[in-house]
Amino acid sequence: MSQSWLAQAIARASAVNDWLQPQRKESLALLATQEWPGRRTEAWRYTSLHAFDKLALTSASGDVKQHDAPAVAGLNSLDIVLVDGELQTAIEALQLPNGVRVSSFSNADAQAQEVAHAVFAKVKPAKHLFGLLNDTLAQQGIIIDIAAGAEVQQPIRIVNYVTAGVESHNRILVRLGAGAKAAIIEHGANLSGSDAAAFNTAFAEYLIGDKAQLEHYRLALHGGKVIHIGGSHFQLHNEARLNSTLVGYGSQISRIDADIHHAGEHAFAKFNNIYLLAPSEHFDLHSSIEHAVPNGTTEQNARGIVGDKAVAVFNGRIHIHRYAQKTLAELNNRNLLLTRGARVNTKPELEIYADDVQCAHGATVAEINEEALYYLRSRGLSASQAKVMLSFGFIQELITQMPNHSLADWLLPILHERFVAMEAE
Repeated sequence: MSQSWLAQAIARASAVNDWLQPQRKESLALLATQEWPGRRTEAWRYTSLHAFDKLALTSASGDVKQHDAPAVAGLNSLDIVLVDGELQTAIEALQLPNGVRVSSFSNADAQAQEVAHAVFAKVKPAKHLFGLLNDTLAQQGIIIDIAAGAEVQQPIRIVNYVTAGVESHNRILVRLGAGAKAAIIEHGANLSGSDAAAFNTAFAEYLIGDKAQLEHYRLALHGGKVIHIGGSHFQLHNEARLNSTLVGYGSQISRIDADIHHAGEHAFAKFNNIYLLAPSEHFDLHSSIEHAVPNGTTEQNARGIVGDKAVAVFNGRIHIHRYAQKTLAELNNRNLLLTRGARVNTKPELEIYADDVQCAHGATVAEINEEALYYLRSRGLSASQAKVMLSFGFIQELITQMPNHSLADWLLPILHERFVAMEAE
């Protein structure tokens, strides 16, 4: 049945015809060779897609009420808002910092199209089925070009709201020139409440030039019955630096793929991941770090909190190629189960073909420490308050590591509120 849904999606994609058609055509040809993932598909072994059998969704209507980006005290971001993949912000009216060009697929001039052709489906690996689907169906997207040497102080925030009963696809393409510095926030959220069924794919590609620095955040705050599948993909060149934080909620199906490709020497990537699953939700994070050249460094820390009858999946892979000598890479995944009914499937991997490297990986799955819980209760806290405090402390360290303190201060009470709701359920 789901294979039939894929066939229908391919048929719809075949009708899309715009200036991205050359790349879309290549992805469409690859998509036509794909089989629908099942339990025997290793990358989808623990994530069932049976929910697609019952999907009855429409495309965006185009008459959605205007919505603003969430207010964040002290952030002072340059905001671009989409609803169900439809652009609501007037791009041409934005007051852009020096060295920044922003375009949409619908208003891209020749220069913006040149940037898009250099990035679109070039950074994201072709192995991602829903990435190929997004290649062919995302008719609207944001193109950001940061000039060489530009140091952009104002964060750029792209907010994509998802509404009930709608299927949508959106794309972000970013090129940072040599020596450029920028901060970009990808923010996805529900617009119609957590009980609304919807399907959204959201993929972003980042081409980071020599000595460029990207501060990146992905907030996948959907939850409920939404099916959200997406990815953030990075290519780092010589001495490029990436500091990325991913915060994701579980939902009916929530799946994010992240790829970091060290294509230049002396590149550095820090990748922090936080995922929180309310009861019966599902979250799947697959990350792949490719060290293709020498002298690269990667630090990845993933922490998850899993509610009752929820299922978390983590598959983190670091691949050290034969000539990637002097690589430093570390991957850690820690999970906290709120009840015995919660489940985590974790698989950290190191694949090493070079002999002069320093690498480590590990994973833990644990319940709340009973001694710590007893201690807090002996100090007058209720069991619920104590559990929330211990859970909050489990991920707070990664939040406080975020370079943007305004965003961190805004996020902390939101996550605290979700903890309280998770415990109440």
